[in-house]
Amino acid sequence: MAKELVTLPATASVEDVVAIMQRDGGVIVEDMISTDVLKKFWDDLSPYLDQTPYGVEGFAGPKTKRCCALMAKSMQSQHFITQQHFLGAARDYLEEDYEFLLSDKTIKTTNTTQLSVSQAIQIWPGQKAQVLHRDDHLHHRKHPGPESQIQVLYAGTDFTEENGATLVIPGSHLWDDQRIPKKEEAIPAVMKKGSGLIYCGSLYHAGGENRSNEARTAIAFSICRGYLRQEENQYLVVPREIVLKYPKEVQDLLGYKVCEPFCGWVEMSDPSIVLQQADITTASAKNLF
Repeated sequence: MAKELVTLPATASVEDVVAIMQRDGGVIVEDMISTDVLKKFWDDLSPYLDQTPYGVEGFAGPKTKRCCALMAKSMQSQHFITQQHFLGAARDYLEEDYEFLLSDKTIKTTNTTQLSVSQAIQIWPGQKAQVLHRDDHLHHRKHPGPESQIQVLYAGTDFTEENGATLVIPGSHLWDDQRIPKKEEAIPAVMKKGSGLIYCGSLYHAGGENRSNEARTAIAFSICRGYLRQEENQYLVVPREIVLKYPKEVQDLLGYKVCEPFCGWVEMSDPSIVLQQADITTASAKNLF
């Protein structure tokens, strides 16, 4: 098990990122998001975050704000989910070839990936550390085994040990379900604003304790396999008129694409038809594979 998190430069390849994730469960990549994109994102999100109440006692955190549905609140969000290291690692982990027989014909397919959750998480002074946890429990995962989702925490502010940098246990993505994580095994994901921690859904982690006098802000996204349920229901939180403004790649990531061979269709057609025509009741059925 690694004793500290590896930090890679922005020039690192997706292959470099995946190799370290396979060993450690997570890796920090510098300068994933530009200063310009971050500024525009915060200009969009700040009014929402200012109105967001603190959470409650327990996991949500009484000194933590969580602003969700980011794809509906800032068009800049597209740059976070299509960032090459994050999306590249997610596709490497989650998109797999699958074959099945239909009569005497072999059908070859590859599953899609989709956005599962989007959330700005702001930990304020006085917030205690979270309990160590895995996020992939939402998919009823048994460990170890194939990943159901890949996640990223972008640093909206500098992450320091004092201000509550996310705690992670490198190598814990390889543990079984009986191994109990211990606080002393966790280390802080210290990184600069604009950098990001890309990690497996099976990695034990927790929000750190904020002992500083300033808020620590993370911008969190996760991508899951296209045939699994999204943690945050993107179809309900992102209005159609906003989805239409995004490029096709982003629309696909929001779930407007069939996951091969035939998961998620509408009127026996690709779900993108709801973006192409207002009345879908006359859509004609198509062969989906």
